[in-house]
Amino acid sequence: MFQALVDGMTYLINLCYNFTTMIHLPNYGLAIIFLTILIKIALYPLTLKQMRSMAIMQQLAPKVKEIQAKYKEKDPQKMQKKIMELYQEHNVNPLSGCLPLLIQLPILIALYRALLFFQYPDPKHASFLWIGNLSNVGDPFYILPILAGVSTFYQSRMTMTSNDPTQRIMLITMPIFIAWICTTVPAGLALYWVAFNILGIVQQYFINKQTYRAKEVASESGDGRKGR
Repeated sequence: MFQALVDGMTYLINLCYNFTTMIHLPNYGLAIIFLTILIKIALYPLTLKQMRSMAIMQQLAPKVKEIQAKYKEKDPQKMQKKIMELYQEHNVNPLSGCLPLLIQLPILIALYRALLFFQYPDPKHASFLWIGNLSNVGDPFYILPILAGVSTFYQSRMTMTSNDPTQRIMLITMPIFIAWICTTVPAGLALYWVAFNILGIVQQYFINKQTYRAKEVASESGDGRKGR
């Protein structure tokens, strides 16, 4: 079953490579970037819901903090109940971010396996910029691992929903962990991670902007009704 997923990933890499050949830019690095775009489009409905939830949760953070200050010491159970009621009122699921991550895991493993044993019909197209071969482990200049860490940090910072110490620790440790992982896997996988993060950052930016704008419109409408 999993081998079928690896074979499918190999097929998609070759399909994207054929597209780069068709546009007269034959290169497997570009193929991986196009593959990333395809996967991002396929996951769009899930990531859209997740990112909207994160944006709304950021807006609700001050209210959550108020609830925590009021009930944390007196009644922790009531605090959790009040927070969940707040999320339900705004149609937010705090666990909505888990599903895209779970779906990403087999994709990452399949891409890892596909690249590790990839047979390049034209080996000279297996290079990308400073990377000699996208199936080789690591980056001679550590550029991709650094970009992976920085983009992970920035995307995580955009989706932080509170100043909780645990979240702040994860904000620092996760990018470092991702950067280290990218030194131990084929460079093509690190390239995929960087491209996926950059697309995610752009998407999150526009979703945050749209969500905040919707909140302003709703607030202006509410003030207008009160004025009447």
